[in-house]
Amino acid sequence: MDLKWYAHADAQNVRSLLLDVHDEVYADDADPFHSRERFSYFVDLWSGREDWTCVSGWEDGSPVGYAYGSQFKPGGWWKGADRPDGVRGRIFALSELMVVPRWQGTGRAQRIHDALVRSVEADFATLLVDSTHTKVRALYERWGYEKRDEAKPSDDSPLYAVMVRDLP
Repeated sequence: MDLKWYAHADAQNVRSLLLDVHDEVYADDADPFHSRERFSYFVDLWSGREDWTCVSGWEDGSPVGYAYGSQFKPGGWWKGADRPDGVRGRIFALSELMVVPRWQGTGRAQRIHDALVRSVEADFATLLVDSTHTKVRALYERWGYEKRDEAKPSDDSPLYAVMVRDLP
């Protein structure tokens, strides 16, 4: 799998890629929370941050998936949750990790994740995972994340497990 890195300056050039992969992942999901329109808001919000970084994976010229995020500003944390005790310093918020259905379960998600997390200078990585997705949560736990809290950032969002991982 080939990997490509993007920064804030590349956001507009990769926006449709991010939205198209999202559409493929959520093709059978009628929940308005997972609509392209709603997701585009989050893509623009996160990629608008100057330290936004993204890694995409490619096989034979087609996208496998991507991961992106940025550092929380000092004192920043997930909306609807309290920062756990002991989580201080530089904190990288992994906002999205998506892999198209064809490549799910092949280890490519972890390769994309690891490439992104290794590329940032942070003391911790954190992410949100839908609390009803127990298999996904277990996957993140195998990658070293620990559930530290729960959050419901908006009225129409799912309840998320707030997961944190120490970074070397």
